[in-house]
Amino acid sequence: MTSTEAAAIALQDHAALWSVGEISASEVVDSACDALVAGLDTPSLRILAACTRAEADYDVHDLLPPALAELGLTFHPVGGEAGQEAAVRALARRMLAGDLQPWEFTSRMHRRHGHELPLTERLAELDDEYGMLEEGGEAAAQVDAEVMAEARRLANHPTVPAEPADTPA
Repeated sequence: MTSTEAAAIALQDHAALWSVGEISASEVVDSACDALVAGLDTPSLRILAACTRAEADYDVHDLLPPALAELGLTFHPVGGEAGQEAAVRALARRMLAGDLQPWEFTSRMHRRHGHELPLTERLAELDDEYGMLEEGGEAAAQVDAEVMAEARRLANHPTVPAEPADTPA
């Protein structure tokens, strides 16, 4: 993966996390700056990256959609299920990168979605398992391994539904 591909994924992830309230608007601006440094460059991305921390809370809502569109990325509306799922995948990638502990990842997903979002049902079940374990030990390591496997599955989950196969007329 090139640095521009990684920067595009990071910007898309930041947008998804911001849309569900996981990160601040200034973190989206920081990601836009990182994208510029990595070699992505569009007029709207430059404007987004130029926001000050004070402006970010007010301006990201209007500046982010066109910046993503110019890069061929998707902006998920705040509160929509597709945005929630994109945020789940972004947090899964963060956990796999070591930014979150497995138990912290399951706890966040369980608190945010309970057992309601089909994409995170297994994470809610694993969080329930953490709640029944003694701290540390072999059983906790097994649950950690299951969380890691689920995070890998989520991180690789397609962001766009597959096109239906052509059926004969």
